[in-house]
Amino acid sequence: MTVDMTPNLTLVVVIGVLVAAGVYLMLERSLSRVLIGIILVGNGINLTFLVASGAAGGAPIVGMTDTDEMSDPLPQAMVLTAIVITLGMTAFLLALAYRSWQLHRHDEVQDDVEDRRIARIAAYDQAIYADMDTEDTVSDLDRDAAEARDETQSSDDDAEPVGAR
Repeated sequence: MTVDMTPNLTLVVVIGVLVAAGVYLMLERSLSRVLIGIILVGNGINLTFLVASGAAGGAPIVGMTDTDEMSDPLPQAMVLTAIVITLGMTAFLLALAYRSWQLHRHDEVQDDVEDRRIARIAAYDQAIYADMDTEDTVSDLDRDAAEARDETQSSDDDAEPVGAR
């Protein structure tokens, strides 16, 4: 008896779309979009495991099904484990997004202050890019880093500290 191991083309296309859309969303700066991207990638990988496990068979319980007709329990166990891991990641990212919303009224991930400091130091050593429109090319990166919004410092308009809400 030969088993047909050809995957369903529709499932392969769905897997590709889920993973591609998930990766695209994970590259966004909004935590809610990153969360949706992780969920989509997780579902795409779970479908990949199930498609790779082959044709459906009988329950993998000795005595209920012949050993030749049993399905492989390893991919099923891996998918269950992946579902639990995805659930944990979802809860963690939901908590991060909620806390970001409480503190800043948005869930976008901002540039790190340390990254901007390192970029400012690197700008003094050598120009990373040349601005052909202006003559002042050395301080462009320094000016850009200074103009970037810094969430760790409260503005003069805020009467209460950032963590007091």
